[in-house]
Amino acid sequence: MARRWPGSWSEEPALSEPAALGPAPDWTAPWLADYRAAGLALQQRLHAGLTVAQALNALVDAMPDAERPRLRGQVLRFVPQAALDGEPGYEAFIALQAAVPTREHWHDALNGLVWLRWPALKARLNALHQQGLAAPQDGGRRGPLRDALTLFDENGAWLEAPPALCEALRARDWRRLFIELRPLWAQARLHLIGHALMEKLMQPRTPICAHVLLQDPQGLDAAAWAGKPFAPLPVLGVPGWWPANGDAGFYDDVRVFRPHVSSGTGLQCS
Repeated sequence: MARRWPGSWSEEPALSEPAALGPAPDWTAPWLADYRAAGLALQQRLHAGLTVAQALNALVDAMPDAERPRLRGQVLRFVPQAALDGEPGYEAFIALQAAVPTREHWHDALNGLVWLRWPALKARLNALHQQGLAAPQDGGRRGPLRDALTLFDENGAWLEAPPALCEALRARDWRRLFIELRPLWAQARLHLIGHALMEKLMQPRTPICAHVLLQDPQGLDAAAWAGKPFAPLPVLGVPGWWPANGDAGFYDDVRVFRPHVSSGTGLQCS
């Protein structure tokens, strides 16, 4: 049965859902705009009986050669998770094999779609992981660099927006960000990068937040990443992304949008 979101976006019927993976994302949801075409193509291949890795590889093979994701000059492939057994670790395996271990669920399927949409960014994150691995931390900890990279890879987003919106987000000034400056959101683009974030949004809840970068993530060096340069953003507050936020009272929910303060996050999110 097609899911129908109230609001202004498309109400197209959903494809049949691959039983093994459970209910699929609603590719018409506005936060999946970057992934809609590839997501629908992936779902068609899964419905035809391919594994997640096979379906992602089929999408790679269908891309023009110049657009295919690459690592160290090799076209990226997706392989079953079992390929990782006995290897040096997930990120190291990707770097060495130009292949992404992939399990049979939407978490890894969404990760694959991010690789297809943002190959240079994902390759950059992997290269920075190798830099972090070359300087292991005490007690086997990942350290601040790899912690930040993992946080962004799982739950991150990149906001391209006018300076006034970026300043309001940095200040956690929710009324200014979402109400007073609301018309400026027509000039903004929020790109979801974190596949865990997209997975959480398969069951939307107001407290769901992204860890947002306000500059091109490919321009950040290791030291900048290690400082965790993120601003928390409740993604269902983005104008046009959730019907209820068309009412200004939506932002009065102090469980999520706490009053603006000069210190602290001013935000309760998950």
